[in-house]
Amino acid sequence: MERREIEELREKVSCEALLDDDGWAIDVKESTRGAVKYRRGEGEIIIVIHGGRGWFDPLSAEDKGDVFDLARRLGTASFAEALDRVGNLVGYVPAQKPHVQERPKASPASVEVRWGGRARPWPGSASWRYLSRQRAIPDAVITAAVRQGLLREGPYGSMWAAHMTATNLVVGWEERGPNWRGFATGGDKELFRLGPANPGRLCITEAAIDAMSLATFEDLRLDTAYVSTAGGWAPATQAAIRDYARIQGILLVAATDNNRQGDVYARRITAIGEELGCAHERLSPRGDDWNEDLRASLQAA
Repeated sequence: MERREIEELREKVSCEALLDDDGWAIDVKESTRGAVKYRRGEGEIIIVIHGGRGWFDPLSAEDKGDVFDLARRLGTASFAEALDRVGNLVGYVPAQKPHVQERPKASPASVEVRWGGRARPWPGSASWRYLSRQRAIPDAVITAAVRQGLLREGPYGSMWAAHMTATNLVVGWEERGPNWRGFATGGDKELFRLGPANPGRLCITEAAIDAMSLATFEDLRLDTAYVSTAGGWAPATQAAIRDYARIQGILLVAATDNNRQGDVYARRITAIGEELGCAHERLSPRGDDWNEDLRASLQAA
């Protein structure tokens, strides 16, 4: 097959079509317009990006590529077989549609300007009510996060939780609300950082709401920073965790989700601890994540 024909196939067949044909299901709750999450079986995940032209496995640093790479990932033994499998799906219309929440239109302003233009939450505000009533975060923890400049009122009753550098520069934010979840358009993931700048203990979670939930369980320990990776492992995130690991006497706590993805992140945190010679441990929620545990504990009370 000539290169031109290969390029035509790449344009005609999307990664969504291949995954749909292979029996994968869209995780609507965890998907956005720019990144559609597919699941299969226990813990298998593929994220489709670039309008269906690219993909990656969030549990692997190597598994990513185009539709032909995906065909190989799904079991074809050679590139020739991948060409055949993709070619058979020309004209295929996936039965599943990624019906995900429309992202609010992005502001052309910079990350810093957009963040600075939003009000801090206050008792009774939309984001405060969302955190306290729907997420069970107590007022004391919300107040601590607000005082550190970590929270903002987002649109549509949502909450913004800042990702900051070690010098307190806002580079992006997690977005969570009753009907919306995402990350700042044009922003970068580093760490949501609740607590002291030079802690003796670092609890690493996968969401700002989980960091605040764990802080609730632990009554905001003064020696602990509660951080969130926003469910990713960006180079800046890894570098920030390594910087914390260099603090003399620090304990790294892998407080990631209680699932396969959380275990993968926990192993990466353990590897950093072992490489840099600092203490480390795994701390798992009983349910899938810390906020699930927090809400369950209140219902049982």
